[in-house]
Amino acid sequence: MKFSVLAAAAIVAAALASPALAGDPTGLWQTPTNGGQVRIARCGQALCGTLVTSDHIRAQPNARDEHNKDASQRNRTLRGLTMLSGFTGGPTEWRGGSVYNPADGGTYRGTITMTNDNSLRLRGCIVAPLCKTQTWTRIQ
Repeated sequence: MKFSVLAAAAIVAAALASPALAGDPTGLWQTPTNGGQVRIARCGQALCGTLVTSDHIRAQPNARDEHNKDASQRNRTLRGLTMLSGFTGGPTEWRGGSVYNPADGGTYRGTITMTNDNSLRLRGCIVAPLCKTQTWTRIQ
């Protein structure tokens, strides 16, 4: 009897002492630049993200991907554009994905790290250590 009470107490203490895992990254996220909002969803076994809106889209609803390095893709609309693709892993960090930046038309290798239920860090790199990190805030 004493053993089961002690074991239960140890399990509860360990659970309280360990940090809580951050939540699911799927949902709508506010970016820190240009009023961007990106919806992250599951795409098969990976995570992907599409641009929902931005200051540029609000000003010009039919804005195009004019800075894309591939001239054949410059006619795509920004609204609904896939910006994140191929991120695998979890439960708090996803790697091996691509981050597309419509502001410069570049695609970068990325990592998504959940810092808590309502915040994530997106890191995009040309080549390490040439990286940029943003903190995104959950909208829903």
